[in-house]
Amino acid sequence: MPLRLLYCRAGFEGECAQEVTALGAGACDFTRDSGFVVAHAATNATTPLWRDLIFARQCLPVFAHAQAMPRNDRLTPIMAALAQRGETYAQVWTEAPDSDAGKALAPLCKSLGNALVGAMKKARLLDVAASRRLHAFFPQGDEVYLCAADPESCAPWPQGIPRLKFPREAPSRSTLKLEEAFLTLLDDNERTRWLTAGMSAVDLGAAPGGWTYQLVRRSIRVAAIDNGPMDRALMDSGLVTHRREDGFRYRPQKIVDWLVCDMVEQPRRVAELIAHWLQKGWCRRAIFNLKLPMKRRFDEAQQCLARVRAVAGTVRAKQLYHDREEITVFAASTGVRQRP
Repeated sequence: MPLRLLYCRAGFEGECAQEVTALGAGACDFTRDSGFVVAHAATNATTPLWRDLIFARQCLPVFAHAQAMPRNDRLTPIMAALAQRGETYAQVWTEAPDSDAGKALAPLCKSLGNALVGAMKKARLLDVAASRRLHAFFPQGDEVYLCAADPESCAPWPQGIPRLKFPREAPSRSTLKLEEAFLTLLDDNERTRWLTAGMSAVDLGAAPGGWTYQLVRRSIRVAAIDNGPMDRALMDSGLVTHRREDGFRYRPQKIVDWLVCDMVEQPRRVAELIAHWLQKGWCRRAIFNLKLPMKRRFDEAQQCLARVRAVAGTVRAKQLYHDREEITVFAASTGVRQRP
């Protein structure tokens, strides 16, 4: 039975397993806080697209799994598996889980990655024109999963994590959530068309302005809605209007291109608020966070997303690297074209 390897946030393995099982995968194996899940798929099952999964940062088909490898020679069993498969690859990524145990494996991944590239070049298994990328995933030092990935259908970053640099001028680290959301939930064409200078946005629960900053840096005009103070530099940009109002009671004077919301509130209440905006046609697109409860997180996420899907033309959701006990959602009104 084919295996699928899924990377996720440590502590959310159960939700990741629930999601892929609901999509038709078989039984899933995982250890809590490991940062990954192994799904047993049906023989004819297709690998879910990375963008379509909420709790998985990466989803890869496994073609070989080696355990109890000799610690003084991990390369030999890996090269034997590659020789048996007989496929060439454009790239090689040597990875470990994003977990405490995985962080300790970083030096091994770096040194073994260099050795693996050299051995594959010698064996003529590397070709820049090849269609697939090799992922060698080490959950521990003597174990590896080998995966052949289509770069078009999987995450384009090692470990499924976009490494973003915190802008020094941003007023809070929450700014990285919205930057990652733009990278993860929108494709290149959508970012080009939908994040352009002169557009309008509303930021509910804006203070001190972490999410507003991402809009202003793209020359988008923002109505920042929050009773708290906004960052002075953002106000000096001339692109921000601060209204000291309750985000749940605020109503826009005209349709805006974007609604963004990162309020600390019950997820169903936030989902209902966003659905109301979309249903009324007050915004064309929205990106918002749903803070999940400690228990039944998958079920809560599904109920919230169902409410938004009932009124939206497009809905995508992802637990981002910069999220914690939450997921980030993109929704577009029925009047907005889906990706071509």
